[in-house]
Amino acid sequence: MFIDIKVPAFPESVQEGTVATWHKQPGEAVARDELLVDIETDKVVLEVVAPQDGALLEILQAEGAILQGGEILARFDSSASGSSAAAPAAESTPPITAETENDREVIASPAARKWAAEKHIDLNQIAGTGKDGRITKEDVVNFESSSAATPAEARAPSPAPAAPSAAADAGAPAAPMLGERIEKRVPMTRMRARIAERLLEVTQSTAMLTTFNEVDMHRIINLRSEFRDQFEKVHNGTRLGFMGFFVRAVVEALKRFPLVNASIDGNDVVYHGYQDIGVAVSTDRGLVVPILRDADQLSIAEIESTIVEYSGRARDGKLTIDEITGGTFTITNGGVYGSLLSTPILNPPQTAILGMHAIKERPVAENGQVVIRPMMNLALSYDHRLIDGREAVLFLVAIKDMIENPAKILLEI
Repeated sequence: MFIDIKVPAFPESVQEGTVATWHKQPGEAVARDELLVDIETDKVVLEVVAPQDGALLEILQAEGAILQGGEILARFDSSASGSSAAAPAAESTPPITAETENDREVIASPAARKWAAEKHIDLNQIAGTGKDGRITKEDVVNFESSSAATPAEARAPSPAPAAPSAAADAGAPAAPMLGERIEKRVPMTRMRARIAERLLEVTQSTAMLTTFNEVDMHRIINLRSEFRDQFEKVHNGTRLGFMGFFVRAVVEALKRFPLVNASIDGNDVVYHGYQDIGVAVSTDRGLVVPILRDADQLSIAEIESTIVEYSGRARDGKLTIDEITGGTFTITNGGVYGSLLSTPILNPPQTAILGMHAIKERPVAENGQVVIRPMMNLALSYDHRLIDGREAVLFLVAIKDMIENPAKILLEI
Protein backbone atom coordinates (compact mmCIF):
# COMPACT_ATOMS: atom_id res chain seq x y z
CA MET A 1 0.00 0.00 0.00
CA PHE A 2 1.43 3.36 -1.05
CA ILE A 3 1.16 6.27 1.41
CA ASP A 4 1.94 9.94 0.84
CA ILE A 5 4.15 11.38 3.57
CA LYS A 6 2.94 14.95 4.06
CA VAL A 7 4.25 18.03 5.84
CA PRO A 8 2.51 18.35 9.22
CA ALA A 9 -0.04 21.13 9.59
CA PHE A 10 1.82 24.18 10.88
CA PRO A 11 0.47 26.20 13.82
CA GLU A 12 -1.15 29.52 12.98
CA SER A 13 2.05 31.43 13.90
CA VAL A 14 4.19 29.41 11.45
CA GLN A 15 3.82 30.06 7.72
CA GLU A 16 6.30 27.65 6.12
CA GLY A 17 9.23 25.32 6.80
CA THR A 18 12.39 23.99 5.22
CA VAL A 19 13.50 20.38 4.76
CA ALA A 20 16.50 20.16 7.10
CA THR A 21 17.72 16.54 7.05
CA TRP A 22 16.50 13.28 5.56
CA HIS A 23 17.30 10.46 7.99
CA LYS A 24 16.11 7.68 5.68
CA GLN A 25 16.83 6.93 2.04
CA PRO A 26 14.72 5.44 -0.77
CA GLY A 27 14.57 1.67 -0.48
CA GLU A 28 15.50 1.67 3.20
CA ALA A 29 13.33 -0.34 5.59
CA VAL A 30 11.62 1.75 8.25
CA ALA A 31 9.82 0.82 11.46
CA ARG A 32 6.63 2.50 12.64
CA ASP A 33 7.27 5.89 14.30
CA GLU A 34 10.91 5.89 13.15
CA LEU A 35 12.21 9.34 12.19
CA LEU A 36 12.13 10.06 8.45
CA VAL A 37 12.91 13.76 8.08
CA ASP A 38 13.40 16.98 10.07
CA ILE A 39 11.56 20.13 9.00
CA GLU A 40 12.94 23.40 10.32
CA THR A 41 10.54 26.27 10.98
CA ASP A 42 11.31 29.72 12.36
CA LYS A 43 10.60 28.42 15.86
CA VAL A 44 11.27 24.70 16.18
CA VAL A 45 12.36 21.63 14.24
CA LEU A 46 9.42 19.33 13.47
CA GLU A 47 9.97 15.60 13.13
CA VAL A 48 8.09 13.54 10.54
CA VAL A 49 7.95 9.83 11.39
CA ALA A 50 6.94 6.69 9.51
CA PRO A 51 3.17 6.01 9.72
CA GLN A 52 3.80 2.23 9.93
CA ASP A 53 6.34 -0.45 9.11
CA GLY A 54 7.50 -0.45 5.51
CA ALA A 55 10.02 1.30 3.28
CA LEU A 56 10.62 4.78 1.95
CA LEU A 57 9.77 4.60 -1.74
CA GLU A 58 10.61 8.04 -3.12
CA ILE A 59 11.79 11.43 -1.84
CA LEU A 60 9.91 14.31 -3.51
CA GLN A 61 11.35 17.25 -1.55
CA ALA A 62 15.13 17.51 -1.26
CA GLU A 63 16.96 19.05 1.65
CA GLY A 64 16.64 22.83 1.53
CA ALA A 65 13.21 22.81 -0.13
CA ILE A 66 10.70 25.35 1.24
CA LEU A 67 7.36 23.79 2.14
CA GLN A 68 3.82 24.71 3.10
CA GLY A 69 1.72 22.66 5.48
CA GLY A 70 0.14 19.62 3.83
CA GLU A 71 2.59 19.33 0.91
CA ILE A 72 3.76 15.84 -0.05
CA LEU A 73 7.30 15.11 1.14
CA ALA A 74 7.76 11.52 0.01
CA ARG A 75 6.01 8.31 -0.88
CA PHE A 76 5.97 5.35 1.47
CA ASP A 77 5.26 1.67 0.80
CA SER A 78 3.76 -0.06 3.81
CA SER A 79 3.92 -3.47 2.09
CA ALA A 80 7.66 -3.29 1.33
CA SER A 81 10.51 -4.41 3.51
CA GLY A 82 13.18 -2.24 1.96
CA SER A 83 14.65 -4.15 -0.95
CA SER A 84 11.36 -4.33 -2.86
CA ALA A 85 11.03 -0.56 -2.76
CA ALA A 86 14.50 0.14 -4.05
CA ALA A 87 13.86 -0.65 -7.71
CA PRO A 88 10.94 1.72 -8.43
CA ALA A 89 12.60 4.45 -6.39
CA ALA A 90 15.69 4.28 -8.55
CA GLU A 91 13.67 5.06 -11.66
CA SER A 92 12.49 8.47 -10.48
CA THR A 93 15.00 9.60 -7.84
CA PRO A 94 18.79 9.66 -7.91
CA PRO A 95 20.04 6.91 -5.59
CA ILE A 96 21.06 8.11 -2.14
CA THR A 97 21.67 4.73 -0.54
CA ALA A 98 25.03 3.80 0.92
CA GLU A 99 27.63 2.96 -1.71
CA THR A 100 31.32 2.14 -1.73
CA GLU A 101 33.87 4.60 -3.06
CA ASN A 102 37.54 3.69 -2.82
CA ASP A 103 36.71 0.80 -0.46
CA ARG A 104 34.93 3.08 2.03
CA GLU A 105 31.20 3.11 2.65
CA VAL A 106 29.75 6.52 1.87
CA ILE A 107 26.30 7.66 2.98
CA ALA A 108 25.20 11.05 1.69
CA SER A 109 22.01 13.07 1.30
CA PRO A 110 20.60 13.79 -2.18
CA ALA A 111 21.58 17.46 -1.91
CA ALA A 112 25.13 16.50 -0.89
CA ARG A 113 25.53 14.13 -3.85
CA LYS A 114 24.18 16.68 -6.29
CA TRP A 115 26.49 19.40 -5.03
CA ALA A 116 29.51 17.07 -5.03
CA ALA A 117 28.77 16.00 -8.61
CA GLU A 118 28.48 19.61 -9.78
CA LYS A 119 31.76 20.59 -8.09
CA HIS A 120 33.58 17.35 -9.01
CA ILE A 121 34.25 16.51 -5.36
CA ASP A 122 35.06 12.98 -4.21
CA LEU A 123 32.69 12.16 -1.35
CA ASN A 124 35.21 9.65 -0.04
CA GLN A 125 37.36 12.58 1.13
CA ILE A 126 34.61 14.12 3.27
CA ALA A 127 33.80 13.25 6.89
CA GLY A 128 30.04 13.29 7.42
CA THR A 129 28.55 15.10 10.41
CA GLY A 130 25.01 13.79 10.00
CA LYS A 131 23.39 10.84 11.68
CA ASP A 132 25.51 7.65 11.44
CA GLY A 133 28.24 9.62 9.63
CA ARG A 134 25.92 10.77 6.84
CA ILE A 135 27.35 13.48 4.59
CA THR A 136 25.14 16.57 4.37
CA LYS A 137 25.22 19.37 1.81
CA GLU A 138 26.82 21.61 4.44
CA ASP A 139 29.66 19.09 4.82
CA VAL A 140 30.35 19.28 1.07
CA VAL A 141 30.18 23.09 1.03
CA ASN A 142 32.54 23.32 4.01
CA PHE A 143 34.93 20.85 2.38
CA GLU A 144 34.91 22.85 -0.84
CA SER A 145 35.63 26.08 1.07
CA SER A 146 38.45 24.54 3.10
CA SER A 147 39.93 23.02 -0.06
CA ALA A 148 39.86 26.40 -1.76
CA ALA A 149 41.71 27.89 1.21
CA THR A 150 44.41 25.21 1.14
CA PRO A 151 47.43 25.80 -1.13
CA ALA A 152 47.63 23.43 -4.06
CA GLU A 153 51.12 22.33 -2.96
CA ALA A 154 49.66 21.02 0.34
CA ARG A 155 46.96 19.00 -1.37
CA ALA A 156 49.00 17.14 -3.97
CA PRO A 157 52.58 15.92 -4.43
CA SER A 158 54.84 18.49 -6.02
CA PRO A 159 55.63 17.77 -9.69
CA ALA A 160 59.17 17.39 -10.90
CA PRO A 161 61.05 20.68 -11.22
CA ALA A 162 60.52 22.37 -14.58
CA ALA A 163 62.02 25.31 -16.37
CA PRO A 164 61.47 28.41 -14.18
CA SER A 165 59.53 30.34 -16.79
CA ALA A 166 57.63 27.46 -18.43
CA ALA A 167 54.41 27.80 -16.40
CA ALA A 168 54.36 31.56 -16.72
CA ASP A 169 54.99 31.40 -20.47
CA ALA A 170 52.12 28.92 -20.85
CA GLY A 171 49.75 31.25 -18.99
CA ALA A 172 48.99 28.70 -16.23
CA PRO A 173 46.74 29.97 -13.38
CA ALA A 174 48.57 30.95 -10.21
CA ALA A 175 48.17 28.66 -7.21
CA PRO A 176 46.34 30.05 -4.13
CA MET A 177 48.73 31.98 -1.92
CA LEU A 178 49.18 31.54 1.81
CA GLY A 179 47.18 34.18 3.69
CA GLU A 180 44.63 34.50 0.89
CA ARG A 181 41.42 36.19 2.16
CA ILE A 182 38.70 33.58 1.67
CA GLU A 183 35.01 34.39 2.05
CA LYS A 184 32.07 32.04 2.26
CA ARG A 185 28.42 33.01 1.78
CA VAL A 186 25.72 30.80 3.32
CA PRO A 187 22.01 31.52 3.77
CA MET A 188 20.62 32.18 7.24
CA THR A 189 18.69 29.36 8.80
CA ARG A 190 14.99 29.99 9.00
CA MET A 191 15.22 30.34 12.79
CA ARG A 192 18.14 32.78 12.62
CA ALA A 193 16.32 34.91 10.03
CA ARG A 194 13.21 35.04 12.21
CA ILE A 195 15.27 36.02 15.27
CA ALA A 196 16.86 38.85 13.29
CA GLU A 197 13.46 40.03 12.09
CA ARG A 198 11.98 40.06 15.60
CA LEU A 199 14.95 41.85 17.15
CA LEU A 200 14.79 44.57 14.52
CA GLU A 201 11.04 44.86 15.09
CA VAL A 202 11.58 45.33 18.84
CA THR A 203 14.06 48.17 18.39
CA GLN A 204 11.70 49.97 15.99
CA SER A 205 8.35 49.44 17.73
CA THR A 206 9.09 49.77 21.48
CA ALA A 207 10.41 52.48 23.78
CA MET A 208 12.94 50.20 25.45
CA LEU A 209 14.97 51.33 28.44
CA THR A 210 17.20 49.38 30.83
CA THR A 211 17.77 49.83 34.56
CA PHE A 212 20.65 48.15 36.40
CA ASN A 213 21.40 46.98 39.91
CA GLU A 214 23.75 44.59 41.67
CA VAL A 215 22.99 41.76 44.06
CA ASP A 216 25.09 40.18 46.78
CA MET A 217 24.97 36.42 46.16
CA HIS A 218 26.77 35.18 49.29
CA ARG A 219 23.65 34.01 51.17
CA ILE A 220 22.28 32.13 48.15
CA ILE A 221 25.72 30.58 47.55
CA ASN A 222 26.02 29.50 51.21
CA LEU A 223 22.50 28.06 51.15
CA ARG A 224 23.26 26.18 47.96
CA SER A 225 26.55 24.81 49.30
CA GLU A 226 24.97 23.65 52.56
CA PHE A 227 22.01 21.81 51.05
CA ARG A 228 23.19 20.92 47.53
CA ASP A 229 23.91 17.23 48.20
CA GLN A 230 20.78 16.73 50.30
CA PHE A 231 18.64 18.52 47.71
CA GLU A 232 19.98 16.34 44.90
CA LYS A 233 19.38 13.18 46.92
CA VAL A 234 15.81 14.06 47.93
CA HIS A 235 14.79 15.29 44.46
CA ASN A 236 16.05 12.33 42.43
CA GLY A 237 19.28 13.83 41.11
CA THR A 238 17.97 17.33 40.40
CA ARG A 239 20.81 19.79 40.91
CA LEU A 240 20.29 22.94 42.94
CA GLY A 241 21.22 25.94 40.82
CA PHE A 242 20.58 29.67 40.97
CA MET A 243 17.83 29.85 38.36
CA GLY A 244 15.24 28.30 40.67
CA PHE A 245 15.72 31.10 43.19
CA PHE A 246 15.57 33.79 40.51
CA VAL A 247 12.39 32.40 38.96
CA ARG A 248 10.71 32.32 42.36
CA ALA A 249 11.91 35.85 43.15
CA VAL A 250 10.62 37.10 39.78
CA VAL A 251 7.23 35.47 40.38
CA GLU A 252 6.85 37.21 43.74
CA ALA A 253 7.96 40.54 42.28
CA LEU A 254 5.47 40.20 39.40
CA LYS A 255 2.66 39.68 41.91
CA ARG A 256 3.61 42.98 43.58
CA PHE A 257 4.02 44.85 40.28
CA PRO A 258 1.40 43.39 37.90
CA LEU A 259 2.10 46.04 35.25
CA VAL A 260 5.51 44.43 34.62
CA ASN A 261 3.63 41.18 33.90
CA ALA A 262 1.23 42.87 31.46
CA SER A 263 1.41 43.34 27.69
CA ILE A 264 0.21 45.90 25.16
CA ASP A 265 -2.42 44.97 22.57
CA GLY A 266 -3.15 47.96 20.35
CA ASN A 267 -4.45 50.65 22.71
CA ASP A 268 -5.27 48.15 25.44
CA VAL A 269 -3.23 46.90 28.37
CA VAL A 270 -3.65 43.15 28.98
CA TYR A 271 -3.05 42.16 32.61
CA HIS A 272 -2.17 38.51 33.10
CA GLY A 273 -3.39 36.82 36.27
CA TYR A 274 -0.69 34.15 36.00
CA GLN A 275 3.09 34.05 35.72
CA ASP A 276 4.40 32.15 32.70
CA ILE A 277 8.17 32.64 32.81
CA GLY A 278 10.33 32.18 29.74
CA VAL A 279 13.93 31.04 30.25
CA ALA A 280 16.23 31.82 27.31
CA VAL A 281 18.30 28.85 26.07
CA SER A 282 21.11 29.12 23.54
CA THR A 283 21.34 26.43 20.83
CA ASP A 284 23.36 25.91 17.66
CA ARG A 285 20.38 27.15 15.65
CA GLY A 286 19.81 30.28 17.77
CA LEU A 287 18.14 31.44 20.96
CA VAL A 288 14.87 29.82 22.02
CA VAL A 289 12.73 30.62 25.05
CA PRO A 290 10.81 27.67 26.52
CA ILE A 291 8.05 28.64 28.93
CA LEU A 292 7.56 27.58 32.56
CA ARG A 293 3.76 27.58 32.70
CA ASP A 294 2.18 28.71 36.00
CA ALA A 295 5.60 29.20 37.54
CA ASP A 296 4.00 30.41 40.77
CA GLN A 297 2.80 26.85 41.36
CA LEU A 298 6.22 25.23 40.83
CA SER A 299 8.69 24.38 43.58
CA ILE A 300 12.38 25.22 43.18
CA ALA A 301 13.08 21.54 42.46
CA GLU A 302 10.38 21.45 39.75
CA ILE A 303 11.74 24.65 38.20
CA GLU A 304 15.31 23.30 38.11
CA SER A 305 14.36 19.92 36.65
CA THR A 306 12.06 21.47 34.03
CA ILE A 307 14.75 23.91 32.90
CA VAL A 308 17.27 21.08 32.52
CA GLU A 309 14.76 19.08 30.48
CA TYR A 310 13.88 22.05 28.26
CA SER A 311 17.56 22.92 27.73
CA GLY A 312 18.41 19.41 26.55
CA ARG A 313 15.41 19.23 24.24
CA ALA A 314 16.12 22.71 22.88
CA ARG A 315 19.66 21.72 21.89
CA ASP A 316 18.28 18.57 20.24
CA GLY A 317 15.55 20.54 18.46
CA LYS A 318 12.82 18.58 20.24
CA LEU A 319 10.76 21.43 21.72
CA THR A 320 7.16 21.76 20.55
CA ILE A 321 5.54 24.98 19.36
CA ASP A 322 3.36 25.12 22.51
CA GLU A 323 6.41 24.93 24.75
CA ILE A 324 7.97 28.09 23.30
CA THR A 325 4.80 30.09 22.64
CA GLY A 326 3.42 32.66 25.03
CA GLY A 327 5.02 33.71 28.27
CA THR A 328 4.49 36.89 30.32
CA PHE A 329 8.10 37.58 31.38
CA THR A 330 11.56 36.34 30.32
CA ILE A 331 14.83 35.66 32.15
CA THR A 332 18.11 35.39 30.25
CA ASN A 333 21.44 34.45 31.80
CA GLY A 334 24.45 35.76 29.90
CA GLY A 335 26.56 35.06 32.96
CA VAL A 336 27.02 31.43 31.99
CA TYR A 337 29.15 32.70 29.09
CA GLY A 338 31.07 35.19 31.23
CA SER A 339 29.08 38.37 30.51
CA LEU A 340 29.48 41.00 33.25
CA LEU A 341 26.88 43.46 31.96
CA SER A 342 24.52 43.63 28.99
CA THR A 343 21.22 45.10 27.86
CA PRO A 344 18.73 42.30 27.15
CA ILE A 345 16.24 42.91 24.35
CA LEU A 346 12.51 42.53 24.94
CA ASN A 347 10.66 39.44 23.83
CA PRO A 348 7.36 40.91 22.49
CA PRO A 349 4.54 41.12 23.34
CA GLN A 350 6.14 40.97 26.80
CA THR A 351 7.08 44.35 28.23
CA ALA A 352 10.05 43.39 30.44
CA ILE A 353 13.01 41.01 30.57
CA LEU A 354 15.56 40.29 33.31
CA GLY A 355 19.24 39.76 32.46
CA MET A 356 21.50 37.84 34.86
CA HIS A 357 25.29 38.07 34.63
CA ALA A 358 28.48 36.46 35.87
CA ILE A 359 29.20 36.31 39.60
CA LYS A 360 32.46 38.06 40.48
CA GLU A 361 34.04 38.76 43.86
CA ARG A 362 34.29 42.50 44.49
CA PRO A 363 35.03 44.74 47.48
CA VAL A 364 31.84 46.27 48.87
CA ALA A 365 31.04 48.43 51.89
CA GLU A 366 29.02 46.62 54.55
CA ASN A 367 28.28 48.14 57.95
CA GLY A 368 31.12 50.58 57.49
CA GLN A 369 33.61 47.84 56.59
CA VAL A 370 35.07 46.82 53.25
CA VAL A 371 34.38 43.15 52.60
CA ILE A 372 34.74 40.86 49.59
CA ARG A 373 31.42 39.58 48.31
CA PRO A 374 30.32 37.54 45.25
CA MET A 375 28.35 40.12 43.27
CA MET A 376 26.11 39.79 40.23
CA ASN A 377 24.93 42.60 37.98
CA LEU A 378 21.23 42.54 37.10
CA ALA A 379 19.63 44.35 34.15
CA LEU A 380 15.92 44.92 33.61
CA SER A 381 14.90 46.08 30.15
CA TYR A 382 11.33 47.36 29.90
CA ASP A 383 8.92 49.04 27.50
CA HIS A 384 8.60 52.64 28.69
CA ARG A 385 5.29 52.95 26.85
CA LEU A 386 3.72 50.91 29.62
CA ILE A 387 6.17 50.80 32.53
CA ASP A 388 7.54 53.92 34.19
CA GLY A 389 11.06 54.12 35.57
CA ARG A 390 9.86 54.14 39.17
CA GLU A 391 7.99 50.86 38.77
CA ALA A 392 10.88 49.22 36.90
CA VAL A 393 13.42 50.24 39.55
CA LEU A 394 11.21 49.09 42.44
CA PHE A 395 10.59 45.77 40.68
CA LEU A 396 14.32 45.16 40.28
CA VAL A 397 14.99 46.21 43.89
CA ALA A 398 12.37 43.69 45.05
CA ILE A 399 14.23 40.90 43.21
CA LYS A 400 17.54 42.06 44.69
CA ASP A 401 16.04 42.08 48.19
CA MET A 402 14.70 38.52 47.87
CA ILE A 403 17.92 37.09 46.42
CA GLU A 404 19.98 38.71 49.17
CA ASN A 405 17.53 37.38 51.76
CA PRO A 406 16.32 34.03 50.35
CA ALA A 407 14.11 33.34 53.36
CA LYS A 408 11.79 36.05 52.00
CA ILE A 409 11.20 33.92 48.89
CA LEU A 410 9.99 31.02 50.99
CA LEU A 411 7.95 33.26 53.29
CA GLU A 412 6.60 35.32 50.37
CA ILE A 413 7.37 38.60 52.14
